[in-house]
Amino acid sequence: MTFSLLARCPDTGAFGMVISSSSPAVAARCSHARAGVGVAATQNITDPRLGPALLDRMAAGMGAAQAVAQVVKEAAFIDYRQLMCVDVQGAVASHCGARILGRWAVAEGPGVIAGGNLLADEAVPQAMVAGFLAASGALGDRLIAALLAGRDAGGEAGPVHSAGLLMVDRESWPVAELRCDWSDEARPIEAVARAWDVFAPQMAAYVQRARDPRDAPSYGVPGDA
Repeated sequence: MTFSLLARCPDTGAFGMVISSSSPAVAARCSHARAGVGVAATQNITDPRLGPALLDRMAAGMGAAQAVAQVVKEAAFIDYRQLMCVDVQGAVASHCGARILGRWAVAEGPGVIAGGNLLADEAVPQAMVAGFLAASGALGDRLIAALLAGRDAGGEAGPVHSAGLLMVDRESWPVAELRCDWSDEARPIEAVARAWDVFAPQMAAYVQRARDPRDAPSYGVPGDA
């Protein structure tokens, strides 16, 4: 039902992930990140509590592998879950339960991990990692490149209806949280990619408006003096 990629930017320390699924509002349930801590995905038969559980353990000082091992030990119905995370050092870890649906796979790279279930092809996660590592530009640009690479490698076995991008970087709130929660036309990946194209040039201005609106750029809306 889902394919996703999680990463830490080695240059800035920012964390981000992209995700897509045939299910509605996949990013709302499956994407979790905390600045200075890590990024975590909980997917397949999703328990949204497990993403924050992974982040809490990493915030307490556990590395990615230890955090996953602890959550796997404590969580109910863990055979139904697919978990992935990246910690503050860029280490990655995953858990894929015995009851994951359809074709599934996980692929890793330096500071990056991708995985999915009900995949059209088991090579999708590796294609996402390769797409991320080959891309240049800001973290968001590389995340979108990974999502498009997953789509082009076959993506999910069925039609994709929702997608999202989540990024955190030094603030207590997400600096980017872009979602398409449902698309009947099965083009949510393209919708999120377009949203990133529009949002990326303005992202720093939105952060500045939160920090100190006196020094922020004008809003550029009708009626703004």
